[in-house]
Amino acid sequence: MRPLLSVILVGLIGIASIMLLAWLFQRRLVYLPFGEIPSPHSAGQPLVKEVQFPTDDGLTLHGWFFPSATFRDPFTVIVFNGNAGNRSFRAPLATSLHKAGLQVLLFDYRGFGDNAGSPTELGLYRDARAVRRYAVSRPDIDAARLVYFGESLGSAIAINLATQFPPALLVVRSPFTSLVEVGQIHYPFLPVDWLLQDRFAAIDAVPGVTSPMLVIAGDDDQVVPLELSRHLFEAASAEKQFIVVGGANHNDYALVAGDLMITAILTALRRLN
Repeated sequence: MRPLLSVILVGLIGIASIMLLAWLFQRRLVYLPFGEIPSPHSAGQPLVKEVQFPTDDGLTLHGWFFPSATFRDPFTVIVFNGNAGNRSFRAPLATSLHKAGLQVLLFDYRGFGDNAGSPTELGLYRDARAVRRYAVSRPDIDAARLVYFGESLGSAIAINLATQFPPALLVVRSPFTSLVEVGQIHYPFLPVDWLLQDRFAAIDAVPGVTSPMLVIAGDDDQVVPLELSRHLFEAASAEKQFIVVGGANHNDYALVAGDLMITAILTALRRLN
């Protein structure tokens, strides 16, 4: 009997150790920042303006602004990144949108790129408010023609911001219902609902969105399964459209800056005009 009890005790200690490590280091699993930022010129963006702006808790965030010199009263797209990389990774998206006549504002959250601080859910919501506040302060950006583009984790951030400051159009790419549900899919052996500190429960916020909403998802997404994006879409009560990109995984070019996605955004904006 004692050997059996010893085995059970060792097993329980092992499980407890795994849960403790998951609790302590969970944000290192959620947030995957890349620090090195190339200059816009070396990234092939010679016309981009480097910008910076403060948050309400004393940080300074950095970004790239793609201005339009050829279109009157253009829409301006603020891009809310996913959980990995930095703004330079979103240059292909910004370039495609800019070529179509849109202004684009890329920025990094706290702790990403060349920004100080450490990312948390509440911190990223602060960063979202800060970038919008900066955008509407610029004389070359029309506050009534703002577009929020949120990818993956950034979709929850864009949705949260849209409930407070409605944009002309809300675009969410590969959105999920909540980080808890995503975690339960990828870590079924852990009590994710108990452990997770940053929950990004977009499913709770999306009914409060009043702006027209465009949801774009890949049907081969191995990070955010299509059904999570569809459930979020179904919970939205605003005018909405759902676009499925066939054969696209989470980080495939089709969902980064693909023609179908760009065309869907431009079509939605033409409807607003």
